[in-house]
Amino acid sequence: MSEKTEAAPTKPPMRDALIAAAFQLFTERGYEQTTVDDIVTLAGVGRRSFFRYFPSKEDVVFPDHEGCLADVTAFLAAGDDADEPVQRVCDAVRLVLRMYTENPAFSVQRYRLTKQVPGLRAYELSVVWRYERAFAEYLRGRLAGRRDGALQADVAAAAVAAAHNNALRSWLRSDGEGDVGTEMDHALGYVRSAFGAPPSDAERTEDVVVLVSRRGAPLWRVVQEIEATLGED
Repeated sequence: MSEKTEAAPTKPPMRDALIAAAFQLFTERGYEQTTVDDIVTLAGVGRRSFFRYFPSKEDVVFPDHEGCLADVTAFLAAGDDADEPVQRVCDAVRLVLRMYTENPAFSVQRYRLTKQVPGLRAYELSVVWRYERAFAEYLRGRLAGRRDGALQADVAAAAVAAAHNNALRSWLRSDGEGDVGTEMDHALGYVRSAFGAPPSDAERTEDVVVLVSRRGAPLWRVVQEIEATLGED
């Protein structure tokens, strides 16, 4: 009876190996002191392999955002006219949250690194802006027929991004502990209440208008004041 041999450990894919090597060096040496040459040497690959996956050293810190942005854009494009626009964007931003929560340890490590390096913080803000622009572009298309539709789209998109970032950073500051989904629900609830669809006619409560007019005012003046008041809506 032959002896069973243990399988050799599987090497991580090259992209993952580069990310792991980069973050090991960032921790040991510091971000600014680590070069691309250092990363590829530790990973055991050539410079060409690094740039096949990452255009710059900054990109290795945010390796999943390009794919996530593509997923968000595709999700928004797959919606239809039956979707409430702001709700659709709130659902889309949860894809970004899922990207972070799939690997809490890495997300927390990146958060700490980004806080220490101003250049990475600026890069992160540019990434957030790209998500916000995707939200705004979708909302501009859906709200095009409304008064101030473009303005509503831009403000609502910024609000969704801000709500997401508030809940996410709270979770990251707690080292990835706690129920970030509940925090996100709470934050996005503010956005939906402020920018979501207004209630339908059936849902509206009946308005009561109280008008104070001068005693002895002619009827035509009273009617004019009522019409002016009702027209304010």
